[in-house]
Amino acid sequence: MLQIALVEPEIPPNTGNIARLCLATGTRLHLIGPLGFSLDEKSLRRAGMDYWHECDIRVWNSWPEFQSGVGEGTRLWLFTTKAKSSFWKADYRDGDCLVFGRESKGLPESLLAQHLDQTLRIPMCENARSLNLATSVGIALYESLRQIQQGGAPIFLPAQNP
Repeated sequence: MLQIALVEPEIPPNTGNIARLCLATGTRLHLIGPLGFSLDEKSLRRAGMDYWHECDIRVWNSWPEFQSGVGEGTRLWLFTTKAKSSFWKADYRDGDCLVFGRESKGLPESLLAQHLDQTLRIPMCENARSLNLATSVGIALYESLRQIQQGGAPIFLPAQNP
């Protein structure tokens, strides 16, 4: 199973869209705090996250807590506009975790420095500053799934049409 990690997400609808994407693809979602919003039922409903209870979501208070809980064998791919390597060049494997930073600032520089060989970027035209977080996660997740699926059995089966 692939995994997505959001470090200090700030915007509930982005996180809701990503949770829906994870549900649709059988992907685990890690939320690493501090979060910029509440996870109480009223807040989740307001953000349109009525399917939240169906998602495989783990909430962590901090990056160190996440690292110790996610397991030593988990490969991390950190997405940032500052990376030199394109996300197309990564060799994704089942169990990998795609890591994204908060909407306003991305991932902390200190974290990027610790994982320099694991940083990836999504190519964009020079005049584009960045992509929406949910869009970036969707692009990276489906490329990862495509690569893994090419190497073996399907990751998930699409819904059957009548």
